[in-house]
Amino acid sequence: MKTIKAVVGVLRNNHQQILIAKRQAHQFMGGFWELPGGKIEGDESTKQTIIRELNEELGIDVSALSLHQTMQYSYTDRKVELHIYNIDQYQKTPRGIEGQKIAWSNVEDLPNFNLLPTMKAFIDSITLPNQYWITPSVNHQSEAWMDAFEQKLKSGISLIQLRSKVTINSAFIAELNNKCQQHNVKLLLNIPNKTFTEDYCNGWHITTGELLKLSKRPCDANQLLGASAHNLKEALKAQEVGCDFVVISPIQATQTHPNALPIGWEAGEAVVNKLNIPVYFLGGMALKDLNKALKIGAQGIAGVSAF
Repeated sequence: MKTIKAVVGVLRNNHQQILIAKRQAHQFMGGFWELPGGKIEGDESTKQTIIRELNEELGIDVSALSLHQTMQYSYTDRKVELHIYNIDQYQKTPRGIEGQKIAWSNVEDLPNFNLLPTMKAFIDSITLPNQYWITPSVNHQSEAWMDAFEQKLKSGISLIQLRSKVTINSAFIAELNNKCQQHNVKLLLNIPNKTFTEDYCNGWHITTGELLKLSKRPCDANQLLGASAHNLKEALKAQEVGCDFVVISPIQATQTHPNALPIGWEAGEAVVNKLNIPVYFLGGMALKDLNKALKIGAQGIAGVSAF
């Protein structure tokens, strides 16, 4: 199977809409919509390629960009290695210079288009935040626990994992979810008594043990599903069963699990490069590590005391 190396760019307008382009009939996957970009030629770097491609296809001059995500996707006859760049600054108005149709779309409207398969993971990556807070797993409903929860709601955190090793009263969870909704925060349940049908949350987070027992996605596509993994094989399993994102750990040594051997940044980056779905780094993380995680293509960082 041949491997195609390509790059695409994420352009936004003043309304934060994203530019997509329709593949022409003579092209592979003709008629599908995608992010603009193209194949790497010769000895070009990925940055050189995306700057050239966007100039040739859209007539714009890119002056600032940053890596958003890398992914691999296998079709029946080819494998695509894709680098996705945020186009942070550009000059001139984008036009379909090569005769292709282009459109600006709100993020929530993207699924209404006939999108390439790789676009699902991209949509997840731009709607998920770069910080994922995990609650302390014990002493729920204590004053200290509730104070920490309230503080995170007010701090700008927008994705919370309610983690517990014991059964939690559903009325208490519903109360927490109500608080989250008031602050536009999404709540995922990582509890032993989850049924994947609870209507007082935005989705679920599964442990590695739960993940390895699954053969397919256990919940509806309109709910979020995250999974914990400790190596590439487990992370690929999470992708296979249809998880929306994965948390890989421990990247660094952590006080909460002193006996766990860190996999290190290089192994974490290998997971990012092999997966299509977003990846959070967990274990010994602090806010100072966020930029490093983002630069190698991770979605962000997760933790109980990381931020």
